[in-house]
Amino acid sequence: MHTKIKANRDKISPVSIMAIIHIVMFQFKNSASADEVQDACSRMLALRDTCVHPTSKQPYIKTAMGGRDNSPEGMQGGLTHAFIVEFSNEEDRRYYLEEDAAHQAFVASIKDMLAQLRVVDFTPGVF
Repeated sequence: MHTKIKANRDKISPVSIMAIIHIVMFQFKNSASADEVQDACSRMLALRDTCVHPTSKQPYIKTAMGGRDNSPEGMQGGLTHAFIVEFSNEEDRRYYLEEDAAHQAFVASIKDMLAQLRVVDFTPGVF
């Protein structure tokens, strides 16, 4: 039996419709030490403060959270850590991905530590 799910757009505020949720998932190589993994994860979360908008000179990441996988479902496909970053709009995400020096330096610093990387973005309520 299939059930149709109907999105109720009245429950989504206009701000959240414009927001972009950026999900990043890592699998660290076995050669990465526990201290290196901890440092990389701490620096990933610190991007919330170190990524600064070029015009306002203020941090522009709305929220950031993450942690080590603890799902009992066994469907991780090797991914060990997940992070969720929220941007207010497409412009902020574009700047983060393409121009932000703090983000680019972070990416360069961990690329050799990763066995696998996945990224999924979405706008809440847009299907």
